[in-house]
Amino acid sequence: MAQVSEREARSVAEAARETEWTRPSFAKKLYLGDFDLSLIHPQPRVGTAEETARGDEFLARLRAYCETLDGALIERDAKIPDEYLRGLAELGVFGIKIPTAYGGLGLPMTYYGEALMLIASVHPSLGALVSAHQSIGVPEPVKQFGTDEQKQEFLPRCAAGAVTAFLLTEPDVGSDPARLASTATPTDDGTAYLLDGVKLWTTNGVIAELVVVMARVPEHDGQRGGISAFVVEADAPGITVENRNAFMGLRGIENGVTRFHQVRVPAGNRLGREGDGLRIALTTLNTGRLSIPATCTAAGKWCLKIAREWSAARVQWGRPVGEHAAVAEKISFVAATTFGLESVLALSARLADAGGKDIRIEAALAKLWASEMAWKIADELVQIRGGRGYETADSLAARGERAVPAEQVLRDLRINRIFEGSTEIMHLLIAREAVDAHLAAAGDLASADAGLQDKARAAVGASGFYAKWLPQLAVGKGSVPRSYGEFGPLAKHLRYVERSARKLARQTFYGMARWQAKLEYRQGFLGRIVDIGAELFAMAAACSYADTLRTTDRAQGETAYELAGAFCEQSRVRVERLFDALWSNTDDTDRRTAARVLAGAYTWLETGIVDPSEGTGPWIAEWTAGPSKADNLHRHYR
Repeated sequence: MAQVSEREARSVAEAARETEWTRPSFAKKLYLGDFDLSLIHPQPRVGTAEETARGDEFLARLRAYCETLDGALIERDAKIPDEYLRGLAELGVFGIKIPTAYGGLGLPMTYYGEALMLIASVHPSLGALVSAHQSIGVPEPVKQFGTDEQKQEFLPRCAAGAVTAFLLTEPDVGSDPARLASTATPTDDGTAYLLDGVKLWTTNGVIAELVVVMARVPEHDGQRGGISAFVVEADAPGITVENRNAFMGLRGIENGVTRFHQVRVPAGNRLGREGDGLRIALTTLNTGRLSIPATCTAAGKWCLKIAREWSAARVQWGRPVGEHAAVAEKISFVAATTFGLESVLALSARLADAGGKDIRIEAALAKLWASEMAWKIADELVQIRGGRGYETADSLAARGERAVPAEQVLRDLRINRIFEGSTEIMHLLIAREAVDAHLAAAGDLASADAGLQDKARAAVGASGFYAKWLPQLAVGKGSVPRSYGEFGPLAKHLRYVERSARKLARQTFYGMARWQAKLEYRQGFLGRIVDIGAELFAMAAACSYADTLRTTDRAQGETAYELAGAFCEQSRVRVERLFDALWSNTDDTDRRTAARVLAGAYTWLETGIVDPSEGTGPWIAEWTAGPSKADNLHRHYR
């Protein structure tokens, strides 16, 4: 296990960031107090007429096929039948975003999102498989960073059904890649690399034909080395899938532990330059993260359908339960938030397809916000269903009732708050981008290593930036009663977003001025800043989406306006609570209490129980390089 200092870890993460902003970003400007609605509305059109026709035809065929699949079978067997995967491959699902020149469907992100919703509604493990393959697996990084030869070699295979995986995490390496221990040692003749290491939580790794592996190349022959990305044949000599992992949810997921021992990888399989691996991974995730909002939206739609049907059928105290205020409040939240989820997905996907905007913050916000809100929706559905919500679908069916897997959806959605960046990591990642302009302006004021003279010089420079920027936050369109009038009843919510964006920027400045270099340690404050921006982004998306729907279908648009209004009212309540919590919170108490807990001051509180996990193994499994001693669990589905 590599030992890395905090400074070294930060340096590695910072070096992997995209530091330039060559295209406009709605969310970046939002965090700076500039609500520029023109960057997202009117929303970009979805593809060409030809793409739209092909996309609609594909979705029709995919829906027909999905209706023949049995999600309950996947849940019971904890495995996706091979024939299901072969059927998806025949439809072209594994090449939705791969250009037609390489055998793919070449469809826009919007259609990919709609396809994921359909697939995930059968069983979320199917959605996870397709997402891990196409969003972060081999196709996307090869499409973005591969040479012509690499594209010709790998993309047609991926489009035809070769399942792929992305391997970064290790037993002791999660969100801190500076600790990466897997190595890729160049051969003496320079024609190949020898891979050694162990990768954990390799989604799709059990059945993958190709994998993208992140490994550290040592400095050599004047080359910088560093963490690099390689496309590797999954059945190459020296690769062993040592375990197929089982989880709380996603019971059909093909996720494992993979060992590499002296695996020879041609130098031509390296993506980009040596040391570019993390940058490639983060850039791939800019749009790859939109797969989670798609599966979350699918879950929200299903929860809404079940909540509506059940709450109308179940009668208590002389009325359907949906007519009782306590349940009606939950139904309203489920409906409004599902509309918010679809709005965020639709806008983000269209921005990705149009390509004219930088959506790295928008995609991250969509992932963060969707994963949190979908979990709350599922939790509310379980509560609405009562005891039946906690009961499994098989048990319900066994006693003659409709097999509604509410508890399964709750279990399946929980992982979205963890993988592809946990909520806590997403808060830090987005906060880093949100305060980027402040850090640039503050210079050494925001550096813990700068001396007093350096800070004094930085203060002079920062004063020039803030002297121009702060006055712009005093007034704006949100203070003008008739602004955004074209949105009718939603105009007041857009005015609120504009006012709140300026308020958010001011609060960020106050935090920067108060804590300076220590701001990065105020993670509670930064998390709330990010969450406020996420809600404002979702509100803007909801208003824009409702207006977009009204231009294509007047009747549907009117009901969309109702949902957008309800969503914005609920979101505003959340925003106000977050604003209040910026300065009125228990952050300091929490830090002190946690320190005392870790110091063992309260171990007396843990007495009186039995811990079944005691003695079962170490917290983190250690590994050493060398050949595997386990059976190889890797298998092919085709």
